[in-house]
Amino acid sequence: MGAQLRVYKRRIKSVTATKKITKAMEMIAASRIVKAQRQVAASTPYATELTRAVTAVATGSTTKHPLTTEAETPTRAAILLITSDRGLAGGYSSNAIKAAERLTERLRGEGKEVDTYIVGRKGVAYYGFRERKVTDSWSGFTDSPTYADAKQVAAPLIAAVQQDTAEGGVDELHIVFTEFVSMLTQTPVQHRLLPLSLDKAAESVTSAAAAAGVTKGEIRPLFDFEPSAEDVLDALLPRYVESRIYNALLQAAASKHAATRRAMKSATDNAGDLIKSLSRLANAARQAEITQEISEIVGGASALADATAGSEN
Repeated sequence: MGAQLRVYKRRIKSVTATKKITKAMEMIAASRIVKAQRQVAASTPYATELTRAVTAVATGSTTKHPLTTEAETPTRAAILLITSDRGLAGGYSSNAIKAAERLTERLRGEGKEVDTYIVGRKGVAYYGFRERKVTDSWSGFTDSPTYADAKQVAAPLIAAVQQDTAEGGVDELHIVFTEFVSMLTQTPVQHRLLPLSLDKAAESVTSAAAAAGVTKGEIRPLFDFEPSAEDVLDALLPRYVESRIYNALLQAAASKHAATRRAMKSATDNAGDLIKSLSRLANAARQAEITQEISEIVGGASALADATAGSEN
């Protein structure tokens, strides 16, 4: 019994240490969520206004540009998948990867070749283990991305969009990331960044304007393009892609911290339940050991009494 009790005590000690670690990680993730939420809130208006400007330029001109003009027969598409560098976040990365795979299957079903770009070590490891081709990848900044990181990611994607498909370019650019809805809800989503759908962009801008208190019948400003609408679109193209990728990176970072917090809270609660269960088993083993010792003492006393009585006789 003594050996079994020692085993229980060692397990309780080990689980208690693990519980302290998971609790600390939960608190760290909770503190990072607040910062990530603020960054998301700060970047969203810029991305919305930039989309508004691009929509205004595109609707106010007849210029054909890769930012707004769809290819007649698109043959190649690029997908940017945003995952995490670290684990301990439940199904955060795996859910984003599944969404990217569904999108890939759909695009290939439409007869398009797919180039995959990945942010985060988890996505890179997933594709590398399955020996799938990755056009380019980045890692090391998913927990706290900056605008410089977004520019680094956007550069080869913009180059691919501007390049002819016969030379390795792409006709479409899609992004898959985890959208931060609330502390309890994070949803993997996929959006087509390029070419920009003017109808959807207009709806998005209208919704953002309504949220800001702008009336539906408000007159929109008129624009004069200098030197030309095409030059304006050329200047807006990298800014648009960079801002959207930056916002997606921030959304993904906030979602990852929320998923980590939820996973660590679940691990902490499970550790507490396991400690209670092991404590009950340890108490039962201790009680059994005490009972056995009492039985041995009583048995020894009884045997001694019988021996004394026999010697007197």
